[in-house]
Amino acid sequence: QVQLEESGGGLVQAGGSLRLSCEASGRTFRRYAMGWFRQSPGKEREFVASISFTGGSTDYSDSVKGRFTISRDNDKNTVYLQMNSLKPEDTAVYYCAAPEKAFTLTIMSSTLYDYWGQGTQVTVSS
Repeated sequence: QVQLEESGGGLVQAGGSLRLSCEASGRTFRRYAMGWFRQSPGKEREFVASISFTGGSTDYSDSVKGRFTISRDNDKNTVYLQMNSLKPEDTAVYYCAAPEKAFTLTIMSSTLYDYWGQGTQVTVSS
């Protein structure tokens, strides 16, 4: 059974930075693309970033492009989300996700992810 555990959320002022981590267990991590999503109250869960299984390809939503960076360490079974220049509108619960299938490239659609972490709260104050 795949398990994902996020950490690194918290309260930060606008313009600040946070780094989220997601440690995976239960299968060979390096074979699978990974993604980050977020959900704020009253809104649907939205795509934030995805990274291919090698780490060579990444994709971002337009709202975070240029400010967030997704990366992975396959030796540590961990995917990261470095968030810089944070804005109040980035406030949300952030989720790490993994697919059941070993897709070659990045995955932007939430429907293609099968495993989700419990989420970590990020709050950006103005």
